[in-house]
Amino acid sequence: MRFALAGRSVHATLRADMSEEKNDDELEGDEPAGDELLEQARRVEFVPADFVARAKLSELFEREAPFEVDIGSGEGTFILTMAERHPERNFLGIERLLGRVRKTCRAVARREFTHVRMLRLEIAYALRYVLPQESVSVAHVLFPDPWPKRYHHPRRLIQDGFMEAMHGILVAGGELRIKTDDEPYFLWMEKVLAKAKGYERLEWPEDLDEYPTTDFEARFVAQGLPIYRARLRKV
Repeated sequence: MRFALAGRSVHATLRADMSEEKNDDELEGDEPAGDELLEQARRVEFVPADFVARAKLSELFEREAPFEVDIGSGEGTFILTMAERHPERNFLGIERLLGRVRKTCRAVARREFTHVRMLRLEIAYALRYVLPQESVSVAHVLFPDPWPKRYHHPRRLIQDGFMEAMHGILVAGGELRIKTDDEPYFLWMEKVLAKAKGYERLEWPEDLDEYPTTDFEARFVAQGLPIYRARLRKV
């Protein structure tokens, strides 16, 4: 692993190293799959019938169950682990990169999960236009890109508009749970969260939901780096 460059955080360097280890284009074909598995994997991906009208939960899942969303699901480690531990819940992963979506879909199909779907779409658009209103029990935002350069800050996920859209899709009492390794980004988040209307802050106990460790988190913890957390509830 290279040393952190001047003006670049250790966290950002670790992220870059992890990205270099697996190119997203390579993920599309990194595992052999038969025709039947590929067909099952295609059914895991949710493609809205109408991208300008909110979907119905019945279009995503055949059964009614508490609905959780993994926002920026990456290679699927978190959502797959949660689905394994909580078969009584429904899960949707939202991810923009095609290779990651396809890899997760194959993993879901291989496990024969019927309570996990994937949506390949920009997060902001999905929250504001596609996900059903007042449907989400828990939204997980784990290690979003910190976009450390000042002129990239408008690209950060946690913004006023994100909090407004999130409030609309959460059920009453629904939760937003955020983790990051990047302290400057967390300080930015704290300012956004403090002025967001319709939420209350909650403590994050160590045993909360037996929270799975993501690939990013495992690497950061192994380096002795701190993890910052925020937990909010819709009121």
